[in-house]
Amino acid sequence: MRVLLLGGTTEAAAMARALAGAGVEALYSYAGRTSTPRPQPRPLRIGGFGGAEGLAACLREDGFTHVIDATHPFAATISRNAVAACAAAGVPLLAVERPAWTPAPGDDWTPVPDLAAAAAALPEAPANVFLAIGRQNLDVFKGLPHRWLLRFVDPEPAPLPRATRIVDRGPFTQAGDMALMRDHGIRIVVAKNAGGEGARAKLDAARALRLPVVMVQRPAIPARETVASVAQAMAWLHQAPPAERGV
Repeated sequence: MRVLLLGGTTEAAAMARALAGAGVEALYSYAGRTSTPRPQPRPLRIGGFGGAEGLAACLREDGFTHVIDATHPFAATISRNAVAACAAAGVPLLAVERPAWTPAPGDDWTPVPDLAAAAAALPEAPANVFLAIGRQNLDVFKGLPHRWLLRFVDPEPAPLPRATRIVDRGPFTQAGDMALMRDHGIRIVVAKNAGGEGARAKLDAARALRLPVVMVQRPAIPARETVASVAQAMAWLHQAPPAERGV
């Protein structure tokens, strides 16, 4: 058995530990969005594959028998490529997919389909906005009159005018995010529906502070087998027939 683990998330790190603990040969593939990835208990590969065709070639040439996609719910390109590549190479694919967040009593959410719609949902008058969406695709918000609070894992220039950059790595706490929002006079939060516990503190803080949240919904991914836990993924590994080599 040789597993390609597509990662970059808390779930992927837990999956890597489980594979190492079980003595399963695996390669952890990291997209390289963060310049300082955390050490992993399995060999680490950083960078893309060259689309679905490149990934399919990698699966064949490097003898992978299974693929586990534990990427971020918004890493739609690699997830779509994994579906196509595994179908082309005849390699079983499983996604470890964290459940999406759902609004709780007291939440004031405006669901939107994408980041462009999130930008359009913001008020015309200048406001202090916690743009809690990571560092990708921030160009969508250029030209808007707001003051931005950005939180990145890596130190890098703020890509928007009137932006304050915070360098920090989760998991975060409700108390900490409440203090952050108060300190910066935040009036609106923009978030992606990533799910999980490590980043939901901003939503709990927004509820407690009675702040509205513009919530970007997850992108569509082609149908694939999914589980919600590492334990289920490990069980699947020992049930799914491995890819046949030399076909």
